[in-house]
Amino acid sequence: MSVRPNRRTVLRSAAVAAAIPLVGNLATEAAFAASPARGADDLGANVLVFDPSMGDAAIQAQVDAVFNTQQSNQFGTERYALAFKPGTYNVDVNVGFYTHVLGLGDSPDDVVINGHVTVDAQWLGGNGTQNFWRAAENLCIVPPDGLERWAVAQAGPMRRAHIKGNMTLWPSPPGNRWSSGGFLADSVVDGQVDSGSQQQWLSRNDTFGSWTGSNWNMVFVGTQGAPAQHFPNPAWTVVDQTPVVREKPFVTVAQDGSYLVFVPALRRDSTGTTWAGGRAAGQSVPLSRFHVARPGDSAAAINRSLDRGQHVLFTPGVYALSAPLRVNRPGTVVLGLGLATLQATNGNSLIEVADVGGVTVAGVLLEAASADSPVLLRVGHGSCRSRHSENPTVLFDVYARIGGALAGGATVSIQIDSNDVVCDNLWLWRADHGNTGTVGWSVNPADTGFLVNGDRVTAYGLAVEHYQKYEVLWNGNHGRTYFFQNEHPYDVPTQSAWVHGSTNGYASYKVADQVTDHLAWGLGSYCYFDLSANIYTDRAYEVPDTPGVVFTDLMTVCLNGPGGGGILHCINNTGDPVENGFGTFYMKSYSNGVGTA
Repeated sequence: MSVRPNRRTVLRSAAVAAAIPLVGNLATEAAFAASPARGADDLGANVLVFDPSMGDAAIQAQVDAVFNTQQSNQFGTERYALAFKPGTYNVDVNVGFYTHVLGLGDSPDDVVINGHVTVDAQWLGGNGTQNFWRAAENLCIVPPDGLERWAVAQAGPMRRAHIKGNMTLWPSPPGNRWSSGGFLADSVVDGQVDSGSQQQWLSRNDTFGSWTGSNWNMVFVGTQGAPAQHFPNPAWTVVDQTPVVREKPFVTVAQDGSYLVFVPALRRDSTGTTWAGGRAAGQSVPLSRFHVARPGDSAAAINRSLDRGQHVLFTPGVYALSAPLRVNRPGTVVLGLGLATLQATNGNSLIEVADVGGVTVAGVLLEAASADSPVLLRVGHGSCRSRHSENPTVLFDVYARIGGALAGGATVSIQIDSNDVVCDNLWLWRADHGNTGTVGWSVNPADTGFLVNGDRVTAYGLAVEHYQKYEVLWNGNHGRTYFFQNEHPYDVPTQSAWVHGSTNGYASYKVADQVTDHLAWGLGSYCYFDLSANIYTDRAYEVPDTPGVVFTDLMTVCLNGPGGGGILHCINNTGDPVENGFGTFYMKSYSNGVGTA
């Protein structure tokens, strides 16, 4: 199915969301206070831990209370995790903003939800393009009607799930039913996955009964049951094996009731899940070896724990940090629950990882809460010569936000200086809408979302939107990207404000001129210039013309009305324009100056 989203209907202000009724925090607090699930030992006040003995009705009431608060709470400060101990539950879990649903078993099949775990979009009239910042993992979902609905946008991953039925990725009727995701990894869907109106999607290391549907950019990496390669119409980009990855760490509960964090092992040239054939390879780390952070903890206190060799687990909440966290020990795990949000309040960076191997940073939202942070997260620092291919650092479900909730700026969101780093589901976002006074060309300035200086860096699921210069700038050699999604900045005030030299605008994805080897599959770059200022960018992708740089299955989209401008070339000076109204352009491959449409 093909859809034509009109970005003018997307929420541009929190005032629209404020008109939607929701149950307030007082009701939620009352529901939580009535049950021992709240304030679970070790995991923080906003982690609700359930076990079957509590009764389905009581659990359902608490789950509903969270959703009623979080359904349309797009830029609020509440954060929640709903954690289910092994067992069977007859409940329906609607998943709103900043809500993380997780099973605590060793296998997804240890926690069975006889019901739905749903993301829908009725809060926005069936428009799922803003269903951001939520997650589900390590569950077996058995929908009574046979259909699981996960109609997410960016930053809405599902991982390590077993769907015993069919799965749909778009909103329910009525409404316009748009959706703009998405990421599914290490999961099994016994039946058929229907992508519906999803504009783009990445499936990595999954197993499907079958797949139907395509829109602009559907990518499958190491996925059993994926459709056959075809591009475009349908736009299915299929890579048979995942070259190198390890899965995101997750929390489990031992028989004695203590908590552990399981860190999966590295896999190479893999297909399918880590768990369907038996227990996943990896190691369990007791929670006693973690600094369990709570809102109010300072960077200095957390750094003291890191210096003592502890890992860090962020419980759900918002953390105001005036200095960076410094991760210097190989193998350190930094794991967030409930979309834990780290705010840079002093023009500082938030996480600085040394040039060491095996570090994990996962499940955190990084936010610029002051005017001029140079970078929010950096791996390595400066020229790094060490190789880490046997034990790479991996970033999982790491998100950056500049503007939207509050005004702020950051020159670069994520900078990779180390070699062999793997990135698995990043959404780096300079806000195009949000609370009053948080969005504007000079209000939430941000140059570049993703800056890569290291060699052999791999990205699975890279979404970078609305930055003001090169949104991705890749200086390192032997880089690999599997799925890229981008929107150019909406709010360019004039063409003269968005030029460099004689070039209009900036490419969304720039591979530096000195690079000799770089491969990318499944790329989409879109423009929607919303000030009717006739804005153009000369190209969406810019790469050196050399045989070792190859882009496969790339496309551009214009969503402007007449007179709004557009994208003049797909890549370098090749490819037809998309401009002055809705339009798409597809290219099967580009290398060494030659494009194949």
